[in-house]
Amino acid sequence: MFKPSAFSALEQFVTATSGRNMTKAAYLAVACGVVAMVLFTVEPTYQSIHYLVDAVLWACLLFFVFEWVIRLRHAARSGGSSSYILSFRGIVDAASALAVPIALAGGGNPRTAWLLGMFWVLKVVPGIRGLRQLRRVIVQESGPLLSVLVIFLMVLFLASVAEFFLEHEAQPAAFGSVPAALWWAVATLTTTGYGDVVPITPLGRLIAAGVMICGLGVFGLWTGILATGFAAETRRDNFLRTWEHVSKVPFFASLGSSAIADVTQMLRTIDLPARTTIIRKGQSGDCMYFIASGEVEVELPGKKVALGVGAFFGEMALLGSTLRSANITTTRVSQLLVLDLVDFRLLMARHPDLAETIEAEAKRRAQENN
Repeated sequence: MFKPSAFSALEQFVTATSGRNMTKAAYLAVACGVVAMVLFTVEPTYQSIHYLVDAVLWACLLFFVFEWVIRLRHAARSGGSSSYILSFRGIVDAASALAVPIALAGGGNPRTAWLLGMFWVLKVVPGIRGLRQLRRVIVQESGPLLSVLVIFLMVLFLASVAEFFLEHEAQPAAFGSVPAALWWAVATLTTTGYGDVVPITPLGRLIAAGVMICGLGVFGLWTGILATGFAAETRRDNFLRTWEHVSKVPFFASLGSSAIADVTQMLRTIDLPARTTIIRKGQSGDCMYFIASGEVEVELPGKKVALGVGAFFGEMALLGSTLRSANITTTRVSQLLVLDLVDFRLLMARHPDLAETIEAEAKRRAQENN
């Protein structure tokens, strides 16, 4: 039996993953379980290490059962048990915990029952940020995507009918009906071209050439729509994230919303761990930095100066000499906003008040360094 404190710690450990993310232990369990499930189907390998494979499979299954029970208990306590059970994560957790035991208890073949461990792979889906972004892109671009799908189905049907008309007498087995010709149309329009069914009449081959070209065009349209949607969604996410960081920097606090939007489009965000060298003395400078979070340390002759949230550095190389005048290193995990040289000049031209502030700070620091 677990002690109450130990069980509570385990419960906190599992319920911490009730959101979109998973713990490293959960990822490890999924990886080990999938590998063991695959080895279970390889007869020579399984016979040589069947004790190890069985132990890993049962250990992973017990982990997923325990995880599911804890999440059910947590959802019941918070009053959201029904929403969890009916959610994608809840359904996947239940299938991961119950599918294999139910199959084994029902007398199923173990080799078949353990294949239901395929549900374990789905546990990583909620934590994949790119899939959520793909869903938003598909929803936003649903109109163009459906239009291309209609074109695809039209070409598919027309090609099947045309090849049936042209080829059914020459190849009754392959093109004896429109549904039979549909297999050829799908393989050709998707540019897969298995080669098991091919037209032999001149007109049939001409139609096939047109279908292949249409297939390239259709999938090119789908690719272009999704790529454009992904690019727009990525820009939107980056803009919102950078806006949030810019608005928190005291240096930009006096700017209006339009000016902040202008600055946001120019800045890029970087995250750096502690003890990372950002600038080395004597290097050529082509950007300046604003500290959104964390702290950096400037090494000056005879002393070190700490700069915190809201401070900026690296501007001296952009205003005068292009060479860096000091070594600058992060003292803890920091998030910096980077302004490149070209954007720096544009920003100074559009916002003279910012230019005056930066120039005044640069002069003050130059005097301190001297």
